Amino acid sequence: MGNKKIGVFVCHCGTNISATVDVEKVAEETKKNNPGVSYTTTYKYMCSDPGQKLLRDKIKEEGLDGVVVAACSPKMHEHTFRNAAIKTGLNPYHVEISNIREQCSWVHPEIPVGTEKSTDLVRMMTEKVRKDKSLNAIKVPVTKRALVIGGGIAGIQAALDIADGGHEVIMVEREASIGGHMAQLSETFPTLDCSQCIMTPKMVEAAQNDNITMHTWSEIESVDGYIGNFTVKIRKKARSVDLDLCTGCSSCWQVCPCSKIKSEFDMGLGNRTAIYIPFPQAIPSKPVIDRENCILFKDARKKNIKPNDSKVCRKCIDACPIAPVKAIDYNQEDEIIEVKVGAIIVATGYKELEDGLYGEYGGGKYEDVITGLQFERLASASGPTEGVIKRPSDGKEPEIVVFIQCVGSRDPAKGCSYCSKTCCMYTAKHTMLYKHKVHHGHAFVFYIDIRCAGKGYEEFSQRAIEEEGATYLRGRVSRVYKKGEKLVVLGADTLTGSVVEIEADMVVLASAMKAQDDAMEIAQKLSIQYDKDKFLSEIHPKLKPVESSSAGIFLAGTCQGPKDIPETVAQAGAAASKVLALLSSDELEREPVVARVDRQLPPVFSTCIGCFYCQKVCPYSAIESEDIKARDGSVIKTVARVNEGLCQGCGLCAATCRSKSIELDGFNDEQIYAEINAVEFN
Repeated sequence: MGNKKIGVFVCHCGTNISATVDVEKVAEETKKNNPGVSYTTTYKYMCSDPGQKLLRDKIKEEGLDGVVVAACSPKMHEHTFRNAAIKTGLNPYHVEISNIREQCSWVHPEIPVGTEKSTDLVRMMTEKVRKDKSLNAIKVPVTKRALVIGGGIAGIQAALDIADGGHEVIMVEREASIGGHMAQLSETFPTLDCSQCIMTPKMVEAAQNDNITMHTWSEIESVDGYIGNFTVKIRKKARSVDLDLCTGCSSCWQVCPCSKIKSEFDMGLGNRTAIYIPFPQAIPSKPVIDRENCILFKDARKKNIKPNDSKVCRKCIDACPIAPVKAIDYNQEDEIIEVKVGAIIVATGYKELEDGLYGEYGGGKYEDVITGLQFERLASASGPTEGVIKRPSDGKEPEIVVFIQCVGSRDPAKGCSYCSKTCCMYTAKHTMLYKHKVHHGHAFVFYIDIRCAGKGYEEFSQRAIEEEGATYLRGRVSRVYKKGEKLVVLGADTLTGSVVEIEADMVVLASAMKAQDDAMEIAQKLSIQYDKDKFLSEIHPKLKPVESSSAGIFLAGTCQGPKDIPETVAQAGAAASKVLALLSSDELEREPVVARVDRQLPPVFSTCIGCFYCQKVCPYSAIESEDIKARDGSVIKTVARVNEGLCQGCGLCAATCRSKSIELDGFNDEQIYAEINAVEFN
């Protein structure tokens, strides 16, 4: 290893590096002061095609068996340069990146300082290359089946794309029907298409696709395994209805006496029965029993008896025409099923900000202060008012409606620091829907800024003002209070510098998009990262926007952050394409930078003492226990073992190990000390 012929290639990166680093001097000093460095050069863009050709040519011409590229972060182009080395026959793990851009030129404006530090960084990486060993890609078998978590538009689109690619898909949805929030919408911007008209065919297509197995009223219980080989436990919650027997005839919910339960699908504006389907176009169109509100289940809990033993009500089972075995099963229990999949797409969606958070706007206090989704249900033909805009308090038609934007968005003090991205557009849509249904009505919109970035979006927003007559007031609302039957909205118009007071019949809050309440829980089950707002995090916002921190798990839709429908569908398609690429091979090749636990000949076997601190810190659940057994089967020692399929090479276990029994391939102690000593003794 000490006789390696090493080549060093220093990149200008345009002027990103060369503006504050004397790259020629770095190359010169490296060759002069580092024995074994037989070739150095500089090039303006090493990542370009000519730059990679230069790298390949010099490896062959100079007979190099080690390469250092002094350029940008290895996260950007390590893969690029290692692929170039492969084409010359050089093992890619003899190629290292010295980061002299992010770690040097971008933080040191003085050329002498930047040059000196760059020289040190290159020297360190040169010493590491001397100690590098050839590593070979790890091959992992692939289960050619995918799991999609979430049955909204993102989950449905991803499932359909994968299924159309010829692979099995298992879709898990926690609600009684697929459809998500898009199914709740009246119309969609900027075309004002009927949401149900474009959503329902997708739902039916997913239900009828032979490659898609759908589990509604179900949740993820646990996820184990690694890319290509995940084992997932799914809890199928007891819906008290046998889906195989039920025909969805509606006899049961038509006779249910509990008819005043607030409908979650209608955002509390309408009522439903205790046995119900969420909405007329629900898939599957088969009911579920709300055990919290059903009087039979209440009686069973009160008497501490099995539900089927209760004699209270039973109207639904009596009305069920299925015979001899009824489709209603009061004693049905949760069922845990286990499935094996090769890839997972997370499409769990978002939730709307609680309306009570902004008490000054009357949310949760006044009936006629509603959220954007509640307005969608009022405007929908399948909603509680069958598309007629009515005040929730008295059913009257509102003649003046005030729309308040950024309720919870762009408000780090009380709500969320981010922009919810869709509010400006759907508020413009709401003013149009309102005007189309209440021709003599008037809409006022309080806004901070109008952000309508998208094809046809700006024109749509202008149309609301110019053609539909909505009055936009730039300013925030300070409070909303009751005055007789009216709601007085007190705000400001910053463009005129005046205080505005409007007596409105109804107020609509453009509430922020928030991560689901259990987003952290699902992230922990999947061992993926989430941000400060609990949205799930992608591994790289530009280069890997749909990939999570755990290999084989992808993100789609608003579980990652606020998005509109076109962006959500596009991301779902992107995630599906990643899954199809993964499932296209029988075996998956992955990087061999993984941790290894020391193993030795008997009688030591391993220096591991079995404390399993490594297991506690591993964020990927890659540490397992292994029994070392004698020939008679007795356990001699229990040690840690690294699952290569799960390990992501983060090195936490190696740093934590008390007995120094774990090393990371490609970053072992000898390599790390060589880097440190290169600076310490020079």
